[in-house]
Order: sequence, then C-alpha cells, then structure tokens
Amino acid sequence: MSALDDEAERRHREKMAKRKQVQDAEVASKTIAQKALLIVNTGPGKGKSTAAFGLILRALGHDWRVGVVQFIKGAWETGERRALARFGDQIAWHTMGEGFTWETQDRARDVAAAKAAWGKVLELMADPTIRLLVLDELNIALRYDYLPLTEVVEALKARRGDLHVVVTGRNAKPELIEAADLVTEMGAVKHHFAAGVKAQVGIEF
Repeated sequence: MSALDDEAERRHREKMAKRKQVQDAEVASKTIAQKALLIVNTGPGKGKSTAAFGLILRALGHDWRVGVVQFIKGAWETGERRALARFGDQIAWHTMGEGFTWETQDRARDVAAAKAAWGKVLELMADPTIRLLVLDELNIALRYDYLPLTEVVEALKARRGDLHVVVTGRNAKPELIEAADLVTEMGAVKHHFAAGVKAQVGIEF
C-alpha cells in the first residue's frame, strides 16, 4: 500500500470515528424505549402500500398478529394478498372497497363501502391480539369525504397503547399528518406508466 493509500485510510478511519461518536450520542439521547406509532405513507409516488406490506412482513417475522383493511381497492387477486394468506390466522385481511371512485361512479355506494371498512377497522383496533394494523388507501376515503375526518383522526389517536397503525394513500389530510408519529411522502420522479407501460403482475399487483 502506498503512502497516499495509507493517508486515505487514516483519514477514512478518523472520519468514521467522528461519525460514530455523533451517531452514538444521537442514539443515547433517545429515552423512549417503546411507543405505538401512527405511520402515514403518502405522496404521488409509487410504493406507499408496498412499504406498508414490507412492514407487515417484518412484523410477521417477529410473530406479531397483523390486520389489513383495504379501502377503495376492489377484490383484486394481488400477489401480496396471496403470499400473506400463507400465514393463516396470523394475519386478518379484509378487502372492503369496490374499486376506485371513477370506476363505481356512485358516491352513495362508495360512502357505504368506506363506512363498512371503517367499522372493520374499529373491530380490529379493539382486538388485543392485533399488534400492527394497515389501513390501505384510507387517505383516499378521507380525501373524498367518505368518512368524517375528525372522528377517524380521534379514533386513531385514542387507539390502545400497543397498536401500531399504518395509513396509506395520496393526499393525506393535514390533520392526520399532524397526529402521526412518522410521515413519509413518496415522490414521483419517473414512472413507467407515463411511458405507456400497463400495470404488471408481480410489480403493481
């Protein structure tokens, strides 16, 4: 190794030692060991529900029992639903939408479906065996005023202390963002759909 290589290695070690010191101090400053989180995945980019399903897989790996309530989306035979069904009773999956609103073109029907889905959410929130609950596309139902926003936010804030909840969908309401512990906005940089590529098995569903 040359003298220049030795010098580069020394500088790297010093840089990483300083970085570790900062990181260790940051970690040590956190005093809350456990907290049930309200997580919101929103934004125009692809991946909001996909991220939630990834979190489900992590929770299942720790033997948690998980619940999923899908708003808006119809009873598609998706890859994630097929895969997660293999976990049996460890996951309670409820697809309760009737399709996107431009498909139904029936507001009363959409509102009724959203209310039924919200009823299922309240049921699962009251189930002490559920540790993680994903409310897929709830943001869409709130955007179109299918559910009373204040009632939904207050119920989520009042959930029991050991229940993590993930809400997905574009255009999350400011009130929900304010109540959340973690908010991720997926940005739309580039999407193959804009280039004419249709939704594909294994990628979109």
